[in-house]
Amino acid sequence: MTDQELLELFRQEEGKLKAFNALVEKYQQKVYWMVRKMLIDHDDTDDVTQEVFIKIWNGLENFRGDAQLYTWIYRIASNEAINFLNRKKRKAQVPLEDVQRVLEDQLETDPLVGGDEIQLKLQKALLRLPEKQRLVFNFKYFEDLTYEEIAEITGTSVGALKASYHWAVKKIEDYLNGED
Repeated sequence: MTDQELLELFRQEEGKLKAFNALVEKYQQKVYWMVRKMLIDHDDTDDVTQEVFIKIWNGLENFRGDAQLYTWIYRIASNEAINFLNRKKRKAQVPLEDVQRVLEDQLETDPLVGGDEIQLKLQKALLRLPEKQRLVFNFKYFEDLTYEEIAEITGTSVGALKASYHWAVKKIEDYLNGED
């Protein structure tokens, strides 16, 4: 089903549940992995992904279609991931560096990251980025979204996104070259 067909079916009372189930099936893995790249931890990612789909269910009725459906979903997912990280930092009342260290430790023990040393090093480099730069890098590099799509998701100008991506790449290169 196309996104438009999903939306049309959702707007029919008898098709609401079927449309939502199809939407979950279509986007659940994409949302999970986008959030996972931000949170690292599987359980946290599961919780946030579930929250994302609850928000989608509650908001889909009012979705006007000003944006594409997937950009609207990614906006919800990225906001939820960032909000989760901020809550975790506040709750723990620890400096950012300590949160980063905990996430790095989780990376090293995570069986889904695998034993590929360069992949692990890239993920550690990503953890050193500010959240906004990490989000932009993930959308551009891993999700292969255009700057225009990312701008729609994040509500940020294309120029600012290009600058964020540029600085993210520079910081990652510095880290991978041992210049960190």
